[in-house]
Amino acid sequence: MTEYGRGAGSEPWHPEDPLYGDQGWAAQQAASGQAPYGGQQQSQHQQHYPQQPQDQYAQHPQGQYVPQPHYAEQPQQGYPQQQYPAQQHYPQQPQDQYAQQPQPPQQYNGGWDTGQQAAMPYAGQQPDAYPNGYAGEGHDSYRTPEAYPPPQPPGQRQAPTVPEVPEQGQEWNAEQEPQEENHPFFTGVDDSERNDDDPGDSRRGAGDGGRDRRGKTKKKGKSGRACLVLTVIFAVGVGGVGYVGYEFYQSKFGAAPDYVGEGSGETVTVEIPTGAGGSEIGQLLKEAGVVKSIDAFVQAQNNNPKGKTIQAGAYTMKKGMSAANAVALMLNPTSRNALIIPEGKRNAWVYQQIDQRLGVPEGTTKNAAFKNADSLGLPDWAKGHKNVKDPLEGFLYPASYPVAKGMKPEDVLRKMVSRADSEYGKQDLAAEAKKLNVDGPWQVITIASLVQAEGKTHDDFQKMAEVVYNRLKPSNTQTNQKLQFDSAYNYLTGKSNIKIGESEINSNPDPYNTYKWRGLTPGPIGNPGTEALAAALSPTSDGWLYFVATDGEHKTEFAKTYAEFNKLKEKFNGQTGQ
Repeated sequence: MTEYGRGAGSEPWHPEDPLYGDQGWAAQQAASGQAPYGGQQQSQHQQHYPQQPQDQYAQHPQGQYVPQPHYAEQPQQGYPQQQYPAQQHYPQQPQDQYAQQPQPPQQYNGGWDTGQQAAMPYAGQQPDAYPNGYAGEGHDSYRTPEAYPPPQPPGQRQAPTVPEVPEQGQEWNAEQEPQEENHPFFTGVDDSERNDDDPGDSRRGAGDGGRDRRGKTKKKGKSGRACLVLTVIFAVGVGGVGYVGYEFYQSKFGAAPDYVGEGSGETVTVEIPTGAGGSEIGQLLKEAGVVKSIDAFVQAQNNNPKGKTIQAGAYTMKKGMSAANAVALMLNPTSRNALIIPEGKRNAWVYQQIDQRLGVPEGTTKNAAFKNADSLGLPDWAKGHKNVKDPLEGFLYPASYPVAKGMKPEDVLRKMVSRADSEYGKQDLAAEAKKLNVDGPWQVITIASLVQAEGKTHDDFQKMAEVVYNRLKPSNTQTNQKLQFDSAYNYLTGKSNIKIGESEINSNPDPYNTYKWRGLTPGPIGNPGTEALAAALSPTSDGWLYFVATDGEHKTEFAKTYAEFNKLKEKFNGQTGQ
């Protein structure tokens, strides 16, 4: 026999061994004050009942239950204890109640509960006795659904850890044995990472006396990394909340960076596009060095009752201005360098205005227009016409444009041509020209310029357009397809006379002289607006052929026959004293 009376065969464990006898269901009932097997003393030859869970530690290595001898309950003295160095055993000392408390029944769910401690494998079993292929394992009674506690994977079972028993006369202190946390999240050891060769691996079972040695070989790697990740996440969350709170405070209570005063003596021109809002205006001013921040300008604009009325245009501003002063200056008409082109104005007038605002010599803009006409954005149908006096006439569209010192003339002209092309492109001029029996969009714009120059009101525009189309008809035998417009003759002379002598008109061979030449002028004679263009596309059909400005300026009357025209001339002569 070996130490504690256990031999290599079926000899029992020593009675002082904590694993002696039935440490399973029967022992737990006995610990709680209940006699096993209905109050009867356990017989010498204990009989195995299929329905009764048996302690796995009372099994024979071959998987059979061995009769217990009658002297199993008699303490035996004098056996050495080197085989269990981690435990102290005292004769006649009862098992601690904390280690033998009965556990409430748990329902077996049919699978291995990996959250429980692994069972201790049995030494000395034959590999061929284990049907599931686990080396060193024999018959497994825990595979039945009635087994208690819930079955564990065979390779992970181990003996329960028996706490050390206090010495005689010493009270039990629960704090003496602090519970050790074995969850993989805290220990950093996963079952999948255990090594059977590790002496601290609890699965070795019989080789280390069934003791759980994981406390001596804990791996802290994963636990440390988990704590580090949680710390970083917490820090990021706190930082994000702090940043949002700071931004909210700044938006509500913090003052945006701003300059002080009315700015330096250095001026700069800032062009504000159409439809720009406060943030976009503030961005342009900041880039030009006028204001210090966009937020300061937006706040100043909101604080000013008229701040939302800032219009598009070119503004002469000072660098380093406070946002409030910048808003006030932009609301002052003197700072807004916007050139407004009225309907019907000729290009000559526009060129002069641009020269003055840019502070360049007279004629600079006109030279730029003629030199760069083909690169300023004209549509293809507006290029290459003969005898035109100005290639951009009719394409400096009536609108408001930013014009200030520092800008180039060709850049200003390009904006105007682009606007004209956009407005004309809203209509299918080619299709409309076919309906009106004229030669393409170019002649449509020319007619619109003539209507704009001769008409005074919207009604005048439509009647005037009909006069043009009726006089262009081959069937017109009264004027023989001659328009006879004073406005066309005034254009070629650069004047705006009301009365022109017949001798002068009949002697001038210029292609724009509609008293001498049939048909339309070579090109537009001004820049028509939206109403004049609409009238040119939709003339009346009442048969108007003549018209006379009877008051000499504002009132225009129309006639269908030559006789009616003579009456209108007499009316005009009577009112003008001619």
